[in-house]
Amino acid sequence: MSTTSIGDLAQSFMLRNRNTALKQEMARLTTELSTGQVADTREVLGGNYSYLTEIERKLETLTGYDVATTEANHMASAMQSALERVESLGTDLSLSLIAAGTSAVGTSKSVVAADARNAMAALVGTMNSNIAGRSMFSGTATDRAPLPDDSTLLDALKTAITGAGATTPTDIMAAATNWFNDPAGFAATAYQGSAAALAPMTLSETESVTLDIRATDPDLKTMLRLTAVAALAEDPALALSEPEQTELFEMTGQQMLAGRDGLTSLRAAVGFAESRIEQVSSRNAAEETSLDYAKANLLASDPYDAATKLEEVQFQLQSLYSVTVRMSQLSLVNFL
Repeated sequence: MSTTSIGDLAQSFMLRNRNTALKQEMARLTTELSTGQVADTREVLGGNYSYLTEIERKLETLTGYDVATTEANHMASAMQSALERVESLGTDLSLSLIAAGTSAVGTSKSVVAADARNAMAALVGTMNSNIAGRSMFSGTATDRAPLPDDSTLLDALKTAITGAGATTPTDIMAAATNWFNDPAGFAATAYQGSAAALAPMTLSETESVTLDIRATDPDLKTMLRLTAVAALAEDPALALSEPEQTELFEMTGQQMLAGRDGLTSLRAAVGFAESRIEQVSSRNAAEETSLDYAKANLLASDPYDAATKLEEVQFQLQSLYSVTVRMSQLSLVNFL
């Protein structure tokens, strides 16, 4: 009867190799048990990574859209706040102007004119506001404010009015309207933004939203024009008598009050955009959750099976250590 044996060195290598293999297997099973996912993705997928790759690609795309929807939401919210401020300034000023123009014991004309100048400064400041360094009402020229300071704007309008030879409240209103509507007037000499509209913001593969409101919007120009005319009512260059100032205040106040509808429409358009952004953001979040769940199921490990195998490996490793200890105690003296 023949027997097969291995030498001491080969036996030592065999035990070390077995020890390493069991430790690696135990580390793998421990990782699967703690993470809930398989360690060997290739074995689970059978070498077919197409489905997993598609899931991961979609998750990366949704991460990008999440940044886009957050940016769009911040822009829309800031734009809505600015338009609310513009409307509030117009409402308050219009009531003061109407009171000054209709009441025999109304507010002092100089006080109302001062209020109009303050409102003009606040109005320009609001329209020049930005979000994260991007001007909201400058079109594609987001790197600069759409309007000069209020003093520069008032000086430009005053030059246009006096240059037109306007001497009555009606003539002044007409001259101001012409300057703001003339392409060679306000748009060319005062507006500092771009004539190009902002590109739509992409929110998903099929959805986008446009937030294109510039300082040249007719409703915003109307508010600027009426506030500026009221601020210039007492200016010596216009040489208006007190009754004419009163008439000008009433005209600007009435038109400003009527112009609220246009601002309300602008705010409604931005509000609709905010609603769409919120809806798309919710859909993207739901899709991302669904894909995360699909990926987890695809790579999920059975915790009970992993625990059972881990216990088996631990037992095998303990047995190997026991055998190694016994073999280390063998000697020729004990054998004899």
